[in-house]
Amino acid sequence: MRAITVLSGGMGGAKFLTGLRHAVRERLLPEVAPDAEITVVANTADDWWVHGLKICPDLDTVMYTLGDGIDPERGWGRREESWHVLEELKEYGVEPTWFGLGDRDIATHLVRTQMLEAGYPLSAVTEALCRRWKPGVRLLPMSDDRVETHVAVADAEAPSGRRVVHFEEYWVRMRAQVPAEQVLVVGLEQSTPAPGVVEALTGADLVIVPPSNPVVSVGTILGVPGIREALLDTPAPVVGLSPIVGDTHVQGMAEQMLTAIGVEVTAAGVAGHYGARSRGGVLDAWLIDAGDAHHLPAVEALGIRSAAVPLMMTDVEATTAMVVAALELVK
Repeated sequence: MRAITVLSGGMGGAKFLTGLRHAVRERLLPEVAPDAEITVVANTADDWWVHGLKICPDLDTVMYTLGDGIDPERGWGRREESWHVLEELKEYGVEPTWFGLGDRDIATHLVRTQMLEAGYPLSAVTEALCRRWKPGVRLLPMSDDRVETHVAVADAEAPSGRRVVHFEEYWVRMRAQVPAEQVLVVGLEQSTPAPGVVEALTGADLVIVPPSNPVVSVGTILGVPGIREALLDTPAPVVGLSPIVGDTHVQGMAEQMLTAIGVEVTAAGVAGHYGARSRGGVLDAWLIDAGDAHHLPAVEALGIRSAAVPLMMTDVEATTAMVVAALELVK
């Protein structure tokens, strides 16, 4: 096995990738060549423009995490960060004051924005940024096109009784504490896969769907026209890991997003949302948490091979064990 492709969101996907990279480097996976290429197709529908800068939260979280620059406590942004620019913006009264751009982090966004405005596509910009961080994987945006997730929430003062906010506002300012009535992904249907994405899927020996948000992370990646079709065409097995443990998400807002689209918030519910490849879905196999083992019959009934193992990514060793279990499931 020489080529592994991962469909990743931000924090959950990045944590999983640390375990995968460790397992490959330490030769803990006999089936995988020590020089195997790991390609990460990252969600870019969380991206947005703020203060004139292009922000790519999931790309940066993967890049910083694997490049040893992430703040380990927050799980996003740079370590040893300072906030002088944000404080000055607040003094000027410039909104949004709720979105934290750290001084070190701003440098990345400045470089990205300058390159984009010079005409470089996001995929080329990401490759250039990774030359500094050396994440040990090939990091690709899902698309070079502008795609942005918005969330509809109730608003009694709005004429329609609801208003639509950018996903970042829903997540950061509102802290996902208001029920999401609808998820709207602007530009998704018109987007195309970034260069190398389809080839990374059809040429893979293994495709992994990590425990990222199934709606606004993996779901948006799969929504790019051509990506789902590439997953159906790839000869490689596709194995996923449940982001739901004990009928709730471990972190983030998967529960709110799944509820918004009418999917049962269980390991089996998410498996059904993805579907079996043999029946037009995307999964061949699905790992669920050991505490959710009672859902195994329901997953198997969907036509998806499954197993139950501990899925809490408490450290790199625990995450590596998840990687090993995922490969065992598709042998």
